[in-house]
Amino acid sequence: MIHRRILALFLAFCFGFAAPISAIAETIAVIGTGSVGSALGPRFAEIGYTVVYGSRSPDREDVQALVAATSNGATATTPPRAAHMADIVLLAVPWTVAEDVLISLGDLSGKIIIDPVNPRITSKEGLADYPTFISNAERLQALAPRSKVVKAFSTFSSDTMVDPGLVNHPITIPIAGNDSDAKSVVADICHRLGFETIDFGPVRYAHIIEGFYLVRMNARRDDIYFEWNYPKSKRVK
Repeated sequence: MIHRRILALFLAFCFGFAAPISAIAETIAVIGTGSVGSALGPRFAEIGYTVVYGSRSPDREDVQALVAATSNGATATTPPRAAHMADIVLLAVPWTVAEDVLISLGDLSGKIIIDPVNPRITSKEGLADYPTFISNAERLQALAPRSKVVKAFSTFSSDTMVDPGLVNHPITIPIAGNDSDAKSVVADICHRLGFETIDFGPVRYAHIIEGFYLVRMNARRDDIYFEWNYPKSKRVK
């Protein structure tokens, strides 16, 4: 509790306001207002979180429209300030700038960083492919070693994030990260949003999870659209 009081005083000193101590953990900073941020931000608010959007232009008309469409007292500010206001940060930005944006957020020690980003390039065959064999989540964890990076929300489309009912089966979100408690927090968020989860293990397995998106992208070339589900096996152990 003491460290939260110190954090609240720090926020008041740096940003000119005193955030309620209990509110910090109940706030999610959504960095980026594109398709993923715009899909998940309002849904986070629906399950009780206060959402603060981080945008380079927080007063822009479309950002303010997103704020208005998000319940529970949502606001928008700059990315660094948004990150400081929350213990959970969704980094919903293009993969080509994800590392630079993360660095710009400042000290992220102790914060849960949810990574829905899928790095990708187009191969010579015209297929979506890995640009590197190190996952985005691993890169983020290396850049912010005292944060708790959790890969999640990266394997399905933003329209299904808004409405899971677009498919007639449960949607399973694979997650990966080094911190078990952080994964439990993210899994709980997923469950409250109506999704299932499966823990793939440490963050080094995020590379495999990012490949699930590539498979979906390549299937779309043949007009095949699907979302992932992993029913539990009835096999005896």
